[in-house]
Amino acid sequence: PYARLAPRVGLSEAATRQRVNRLSRHGVMQVVAVTDPIAVGLGYQALIGIDVVGDAASVADELARITAVDYVVISAGRYDIVAEIVCRDADEFLYLLDEKIRKISGVQSTETLVYLRLVKQTYDWGTGE
Repeated sequence: PYARLAPRVGLSEAATRQRVNRLSRHGVMQVVAVTDPIAVGLGYQALIGIDVVGDAASVADELARITAVDYVVISAGRYDIVAEIVCRDADEFLYLLDEKIRKISGVQSTETLVYLRLVKQTYDWGTGE
């Protein structure tokens, strides 16, 4: 509630509401609910390092179209692209890897890092805490 947020940012409730609305309108922030994947039946998570031949941006765009891929970044270093997959189980992951990801034109090789336990994940960038 704005009434609880206002004292933390040193503004009135009305000014806090206006600031949140302005930041949202300008695309600086979004107010979203973050679900626990395991609680909604998505107990298999993995990071995939992808080596690309050719245009990494077009491969990244194709990866971004896959619903189970929730994070795609073009990177410098060991991999051209790093993507995160969140799905039900190993069978679904194998299907996504073999039938979707590896069939994208330009994907040369992949390396999978399966999550055994998520220790920390935060969404509080820029909050000053």
